[in-house]
Amino acid sequence: MALNNRPGVSAKTKKDVMEAAELYGFDFTRLRSKHPDTGTIRFIMYKRQGAVVTDTLFFSKVYEGVEIGCKNAGYKLQISYIYKDDDVPRQVDEIIYSLCSGVILLGTEMTKDDYEPFSRLTTPMVLLDVYLDFVKCDCILINNVQGACLATDYLISRTKKQPGYLHSSYSISNFEERAEGFFQSIKRHGMPRSKSIVHYLSPSVEGAFSDMLTLLSDGAELAPGYFADNDLIAIGAMKAFQVFGKKIPDDIAIIGFDNMPSAGYVEPSLSTIEVPKQYMGELAAKRLIEIIKDKNRFAVKFEVNTKLVKRRSV
Repeated sequence: MALNNRPGVSAKTKKDVMEAAELYGFDFTRLRSKHPDTGTIRFIMYKRQGAVVTDTLFFSKVYEGVEIGCKNAGYKLQISYIYKDDDVPRQVDEIIYSLCSGVILLGTEMTKDDYEPFSRLTTPMVLLDVYLDFVKCDCILINNVQGACLATDYLISRTKKQPGYLHSSYSISNFEERAEGFFQSIKRHGMPRSKSIVHYLSPSVEGAFSDMLTLLSDGAELAPGYFADNDLIAIGAMKAFQVFGKKIPDDIAIIGFDNMPSAGYVEPSLSTIEVPKQYMGELAAKRLIEIIKDKNRFAVKFEVNTKLVKRRSV
């Protein structure tokens, strides 16, 4: 029952049996020849600290896309939450022993060291929302540089002045790529990088609000407009500016990234960058299923473009 992943044995017993089978050289291909496909895909949400990967509509939309893609292809979907402080190797073992058909790993907060336990996975895998150049598997990403350039170009075209940058104090690859896009746009408009005012804020509404209040209380120099790493930072900062009597966009223009639902409800409504969240999930599922059916495919890096959403904050 353990070897064939059938119900009736505990997780511990299954683990003991699988370890013993590996130790004594059991031929696992005998199982796979009888059961070539369990028809199940595992969607893993990895949280390093949970500062960025939270239960927001962004990630629920990504999951919804994965779910649609799996359902359309006749696969079942299981979701797992793995935290950095958990026993990650043990959880990876559980995934290996489950004999699932493939894995979609959401690695938004993931670093090279975080990925190490997952390197033991031998099932087909797609990395979602992160690119790790040493990992030989498909990656589905946001085109962060393109989106940040789009936002910064628009900000400059409206204000006719050099914008500032509300940069996340928590570093992930998405935010670093958005920084690259911001400074590319600055350079393209003939503006010196050194003149860009950059504030480092927590990547949440409450955190950004508190951090920006502190900066304003300390008399920080302000820019006439800002690009923010995400909508949560933009909304938090905007509320702090308003507490200090700044009018948006008359005194300070601001544009975010992600097009979260709250961006349309704040006052004034927030200009932002739309990310096709559900499409990214569907693409990840579609690509994984293609790999499951043809394991000889070459690994591919997909970058999904974004679009500008104009509202009243600029």
